[in-house]
Amino acid sequence: MELNPTSPPDSDAVTVTETPFFRSEDCWAICLAWLVLIAALVATWFARPADTAQLSAAYEQLSSRLDAKQRNPQAGKDSINEIRKEREELQAKLASNPFKPWLAKLGSWDADPSRAFLSKSGHNLLPGLAGVLVVGLLLFGAGLRGMGEPVSAFPAAFLVVFGLAVLAYVLAGQNVIKHYNLEYALWALVVGLLISNTLGTPAVLKPAMRTELYIKTGLVLLGAEVLFNRLLSLGVPGIFVSWVVTPVVLITTYAFGQRILRMPSRSLNMVICADMSVCGVSAAIATAAACRAKKEELSLAIGLSLTFTVIMMVVMPPIIGALNLGQVLGGAWIGGTIDSTGAVAAAGGMLGETALAVAATVKMIQNILIGVVAFGVAVYWVTCVERSAAGQRPGWSEIWRRFPKFVLGFVAASLLFSAVAASGLEGQAIVSATIDGTSKVLRGWFFCLAFVSIGLETNFRELRKFFVGGKPLILYVCGQALNLLLSFIMCWLMFEKVFPNAAAALGD
Repeated sequence: MELNPTSPPDSDAVTVTETPFFRSEDCWAICLAWLVLIAALVATWFARPADTAQLSAAYEQLSSRLDAKQRNPQAGKDSINEIRKEREELQAKLASNPFKPWLAKLGSWDADPSRAFLSKSGHNLLPGLAGVLVVGLLLFGAGLRGMGEPVSAFPAAFLVVFGLAVLAYVLAGQNVIKHYNLEYALWALVVGLLISNTLGTPAVLKPAMRTELYIKTGLVLLGAEVLFNRLLSLGVPGIFVSWVVTPVVLITTYAFGQRILRMPSRSLNMVICADMSVCGVSAAIATAAACRAKKEELSLAIGLSLTFTVIMMVVMPPIIGALNLGQVLGGAWIGGTIDSTGAVAAAGGMLGETALAVAATVKMIQNILIGVVAFGVAVYWVTCVERSAAGQRPGWSEIWRRFPKFVLGFVAASLLFSAVAASGLEGQAIVSATIDGTSKVLRGWFFCLAFVSIGLETNFRELRKFFVGGKPLILYVCGQALNLLLSFIMCWLMFEKVFPNAAAALGD
């Protein structure tokens, strides 16, 4: 299904042109992402070293040393961090992803942008860049053909869009910019917006401007990184912070937008609320599909999210330090409020390793809500917002048609990789190698392509009407203020009063 409705977003009835599932973007996003995941998982499995048993035994010995060291920090000469680092290096030897050398993100640079094409060790990243380009061409070309769309003009247009994504990565890799965590998503959006609002987007690029296909495929890949063992590591307190506060903030802010601010577009209101309360861009995309938001509305929500993500990432760590909240409470607060997973990690890392682990875990637990929120929004939109001309509410079949089915691919990927990781040490190593060497790299590039496409499709003149009275900005600020307050109260209750030792397991 398309994000754009065939009638105004606030009309009583929306006419939907149903596409057969096997021709839909949701279907092909799942197929393409799962093709990548299965290929990488199988290749990593067969590339296991011959001395797995010896490596596993050595790992267990290091784990025993780490347990003893944590019980008595004064015993022995090795530090806890040294033992952990040695154990991580050993775990990395348990599994090797053969695709890793052929898929790469760009590196960082200071004064010479060409350094972005070299790794920290000086290794040339161009072969990995070419690998990403070839994979993208083949995957999305096959996807377009599977959806019954022409593909003859796609390769040339994709080369240009991919070049703009490379430019975004280069800009994001500059050391000063990287220090402030101005991520590639922001630069990809800016690059696209500059072109669309100055020169105008060339028609020849339109075949490769496949925002939904890119972002949905990336979101299914993201499912492999949302492991349920991370949920169990923080247990009840993490669930309370992520699964109780988030829906309360979402529903309250949406009601505030409708009844107090009287937002002119219900779908814009919903996308901003989901973006701000759940987990940023990923939730915005899923929610926009469920409520059929316009692409201009999605662009506005993403722009607000990226702007406030940067601000909160810079401001929250020093505030937490000044208030002397500690790494556990501070990390949980960061994980429950900052939208972007990358910004959560950066902000948590400013406080320390424990804060980083807690913040990232809380955010990953929150990410699981993407599918739940998308389904809830689809049900609400079909049964309450959109009604037939006769005033009757549509049935469950319409809810199923409206539900963004790529979320099922996301959940299935999470279940599969969680099961593999739970099988033991070797399974954990295989999952880690698969994610780090393939899915995480490609997910980043697919998201970057999506943000470039969003920018190319967005014109500020079309966005102007949504800023009348500053309502979207007021909605986001008020909603985030509520999110910060409720998240802090819940984090304090859970991690300081009820479960003061809940984060101890993350140090193992």
